[in-house]
Amino acid sequence: MNGFKFPAWMTAIPGQALAAPILIIMMLAMMILPLPAFVLDIFFSFNIALAIIVLLTSLYTVKPLDFMVFPTVLLVSTMLRLSLNVASTRVVLTEGHTGPDAAGKVIEAFGHFLIGGNYTVGIVVFIILTIINFTVVTKGAGRIAEVGARFALDAMPGKQMAIDADLNAGLIAEPEARRRRTEVAQEAEFYGAMDGASKYVRGDAVAGIVITIINVIGGLVVGIVQHDLDFSNALKIYTLLAIGDGLVAQIPSLIISTAAGVVVSRVASDEDIGGQLINQLFAKPQVLQITAVIVGGMGIIPGMPHIAFILLAAVLGGGGYLLSKKAQQVAPVETKAEAPLASAEVEEATWQDILPVDTLGLEVGYRLIPLVDKAQGGELLRRIKGIRKKFAQEVGFLSPPVHIRDNLELRPSAYKITLKGVDVGVGEANNGQYLAIDPGMVSGTLPGVVTTDPAFGLPAVWIEASMREHAQALGYTVVDAGTVIATHLNHLITSHAAELLGRHEVQQLLDHLAKDTPKLIEDLVPKLLPLSVVQKVLQNLLIEGVHIRDMRSIIETLTEFGAQTQDANDLTSYVRVALGRAIVQQIFPSGNELTVMTLDNRLERLLMQALQTSGADGAGIEPGLADTLASQTETAAQHQEQMGLTPVLLVPNQLRALLARFLKRTLPQLKVLSHAEIPETKTIRVTSLVGGQL
Repeated sequence: MNGFKFPAWMTAIPGQALAAPILIIMMLAMMILPLPAFVLDIFFSFNIALAIIVLLTSLYTVKPLDFMVFPTVLLVSTMLRLSLNVASTRVVLTEGHTGPDAAGKVIEAFGHFLIGGNYTVGIVVFIILTIINFTVVTKGAGRIAEVGARFALDAMPGKQMAIDADLNAGLIAEPEARRRRTEVAQEAEFYGAMDGASKYVRGDAVAGIVITIINVIGGLVVGIVQHDLDFSNALKIYTLLAIGDGLVAQIPSLIISTAAGVVVSRVASDEDIGGQLINQLFAKPQVLQITAVIVGGMGIIPGMPHIAFILLAAVLGGGGYLLSKKAQQVAPVETKAEAPLASAEVEEATWQDILPVDTLGLEVGYRLIPLVDKAQGGELLRRIKGIRKKFAQEVGFLSPPVHIRDNLELRPSAYKITLKGVDVGVGEANNGQYLAIDPGMVSGTLPGVVTTDPAFGLPAVWIEASMREHAQALGYTVVDAGTVIATHLNHLITSHAAELLGRHEVQQLLDHLAKDTPKLIEDLVPKLLPLSVVQKVLQNLLIEGVHIRDMRSIIETLTEFGAQTQDANDLTSYVRVALGRAIVQQIFPSGNELTVMTLDNRLERLLMQALQTSGADGAGIEPGLADTLASQTETAAQHQEQMGLTPVLLVPNQLRALLARFLKRTLPQLKVLSHAEIPETKTIRVTSLVGGQL
């Protein structure tokens, strides 16, 4: 024995992990193996102790999740009682003829002490306990658990949105938000498990009645046929044993059913059940005093038990008097402390009161909450993730996350998109309906709510889901409510890309590039150019819709020309030339021929003179010349669009930045390119001449 060692897998398992398997094996053994009466006494005592422990634990829990294992305890305790019933039935039927202590001292005590040895009384008491357990306690607890589970599931979206709102507002950190979400999910699971576990207790009550009847009938048969007992003697012995066995199982069952009712019926607070009962039921002296008067009045009625009623009235009246006296003593203290407390309520402002502004925000009305609630599918959440991923792949940097919250001040189906706390887009999306957008070549009309596409301003109609295929057949572009919001958000993110690229994002972009080419970044920032200049160059590119995916070329160009100038506008021009092939491909994805507009020679000379006179800002352009330039460019751009072409103005390199800034306000869709940005492999075809009417 000294050389024996447990296997490694057994020593690696903690003792707590072995408790459940040992208990299951023990219950199976009780059903299969015959047990002596002494062992039955131990197990019955353990069952009673377990029921008391469960009841006291439920009384001292502050909230249901503090006793989250209760549904499992309910199942295990039920199976333990049934296993004991099987084991005791075996002993009662095989050894019952020897006397009332054949099945152990516990069953004998319940058969004699609790019911006085009268099996008729025992049967009545057993039936009453079973009815109370089955029809009152267990049924009520099961109903409360069922309703609690339903309300917990219905409240989950609102609770999760509240958690997200607190997280987005900076009131809680991510670990606390994760803990709260887990708690909300566990609460719903707990009530659902309690609803199911209560069915075990109801089944246990039915099984207790059936097992007791079987024990009585089987005992009579065994006692009369096998052991030659007379009917009255066999009826007395086996009925007392069966009733004792039934009571020793039903009393723990009633205790645990009561514990289940306590757990599911309590309202979450910071106090346990005992504290709530004392502080709420016996907290008002007026209630105790009025009750004392009523009970005392009943005590002086002839025929009533005077001593009991009057004694109880005295206790209640004395308790009410002590409470009122205590309240009078506490009142002056509270009055004196009232002024300091009132002044303490208004705390001094601190830096913690300044909450950070979300870079990107999406606020939705309550009817749109299912679109952003992960528990209800949250289709819009997945789309937003896809938008950020696509934006990073196409534009070249990772946009800030979109903080989503519900806003009860909005209309139920309305939403708004904010940029640094300022509204940049608003719209409405009818969840459950589809938006049929008219691209300009539809062949019919649709019944529904007429509106406009919030992203691009195209005419549209909100239609029912049943009209979707019909609308597509008429040439409409049909999208759901989630796609409407996602498209609007994507359009605004793309158009405001320059504002989303802060110094933090630029530094992250450079750090990401430095993983592959650390020397390239070291030579540029901060040795050659400050981070602010690099940020300004990248923002200039984004303002004109140029993607910054090719950061290697951008960094190399800035390194090459950074020693000559630190002017962000000049550096932007150099970078655009380096990215010329990518810029042209972005505007003209296919074909070698570029259809562009260009300037008349006379207008070009006038603008060059104005540039030399006023500088790069173009402030010296005559108002008449500026108006003519804007109107003729707008006319030429409309002509390009009517031909199905992208409006592109090709100008000399010196004029490109000036005209791009000047024409952006009136023609945001116009692209201004310089001759230096056009690759040599491309062919230029001029479709319009701007300034020919000067």
